[in-house]
Amino acid sequence: MPNRIWAKLATLTSGELERVRLHAYYGERIISRSPSLAPVAVLAGLHHERLDGSGYHRQSRAPGLPAAARILAAADAYQAMTQHRPHRPALTADAAAAELRAEARAGRLDADAVAAVLAAAGGVRSAARRVWPAGLTQRQVEVLQLVARGLSNPQIADALVVSRRTAEHHVQDVYAKIGVSSRASAALFAMEHDILPDPGPEDG
Repeated sequence: MPNRIWAKLATLTSGELERVRLHAYYGERIISRSPSLAPVAVLAGLHHERLDGSGYHRQSRAPGLPAAARILAAADAYQAMTQHRPHRPALTADAAAAELRAEARAGRLDADAVAAVLAAAGGVRSAARRVWPAGLTQRQVEVLQLVARGLSNPQIADALVVSRRTAEHHVQDVYAKIGVSSRASAALFAMEHDILPDPGPEDG
């Protein structure tokens, strides 16, 4: 998916919306090519489906959605709501929970799946770590978290109150330490090592 679509501030065109809807399809196809991940490819492709058939890309309805797909859909929705996006700020945990429950009442998300996701999201995380993977410093962890949230280098500069050139150096230093060369790979590293940021009040 082109970054220009994900980063667009204005309303998406019908063509752009269609490309966004296809990311579930492409994701399923990509995952299916990995021997180790192929067994969960179909499940991954169901993460935007809804019980009433209003989701995508298959427009599956309740009978065709197993419990795992229902939980994944609720978890994905909650995660998306509590993340900052170029076109809107992140919702607070309470606001996201209210939205999820409303989706369940409307028959789009499974009520039991929503309850399970909210129960898991309410868990207390362990105390902040003092030693980060790959020898990352606390500052580099902050940069990696901003990258994982989808912020551009200019936005990272604004968030850290540094120059754009300094932000670019920070990002490249992080890439070098964790051995990646793209934002997607950096975000994956952050997810794999559980160092994604919790949504804070500044995002709400």
